Amino acid sequence: MKKVLLLLVLVIVTNVNLFAQTTETPVAKNGVLHVDGNKILNEHGVEPQLRGISLSWSVWGGRKYYNPAVIDWLTNDFKISILRVSMAVQPEHGYLEEPALQRQLVVNVVDQAIKDGIYVLIDWHDHHSNQHTEQSKAFFADMAKKYTGVPNVIYEIWNEPAITTWDTVKNYAVQVITEIRKYDADNLIVVGSPHWDQDVDIAAASPITGFKNIAYSFHFYASDPYHQEALRAKADKAIKTGLPLIVTEWGVGESDGNGKFDRKKTKMWLNWAEANHLSWANWNITDKDETTAILLPGAPANGGWTDDQLTFAGLYIRGVLRDLNK
Repeated sequence: MKKVLLLLVLVIVTNVNLFAQTTETPVAKNGVLHVDGNKILNEHGVEPQLRGISLSWSVWGGRKYYNPAVIDWLTNDFKISILRVSMAVQPEHGYLEEPALQRQLVVNVVDQAIKDGIYVLIDWHDHHSNQHTEQSKAFFADMAKKYTGVPNVIYEIWNEPAITTWDTVKNYAVQVITEIRKYDADNLIVVGSPHWDQDVDIAAASPITGFKNIAYSFHFYASDPYHQEALRAKADKAIKTGLPLIVTEWGVGESDGNGKFDRKKTKMWLNWAEANHLSWANWNITDKDETTAILLPGAPANGGWTDDQLTFAGLYIRGVLRDLNK
């Protein structure tokens, strides 16, 4: 009888351990991220290659998906390991007009991402951040005070600088980084580059110095005719020069959100990201009628989406995430 009981205990313990291994969260597995040379590494010195989804602008139709139930669904069904929270700054009802509301939207989903054990990019989603430096500094100081020491959190301080110079972006970045580092000494900070996060080669020629754990965002739209070999060459040059990159936004269509969903070109870009061990977040969780939207119009605001509520892009990205993040 004792032998039978002992055997049952061993079986239970073994099953519990196997369950724990299969349910280990991305953050439990990788811990604090840091930059070493041109690589983003986990606490074990390994490139984690996180893959996930970007929420849409936190205004218009994308706002309704800024809730914990959606984050749970993306974590457990789509199997994301990183979430991007794209807080709108300039548009009507964005942060400049309604800072308290926008802050709460961000905190609601960031806190759920932390509970779910995934990484989360807090994205200042603005094309003209240098015009709002003081507001950005105040926002990121607030976020850094709240989330210092939380390994899940990554600060993305300027989404897609538009028509501007690297000196302008760099000047802004140094000011905001300085503010963040007053309260959070370690968490990863992501800096943009001119021309909608494409001129990473220019940033690589004169990177930000004096701070640790600084990475740079790189964006592409897989089917866009202007986002092909020449754009990959710019990123390759930046990596070779020593710049650590993270793809905080990419889409299956063209840069305006529409265009053709070219699976061959999309696969080419994904293969490139895999070969370079680059983490990425796909654009975007919205039910807007456009190529890069993950959801069809009218998809529920609390997750639980069926296949017939996903767009062609949504079905494709869900499949890629479930396959690569398993």
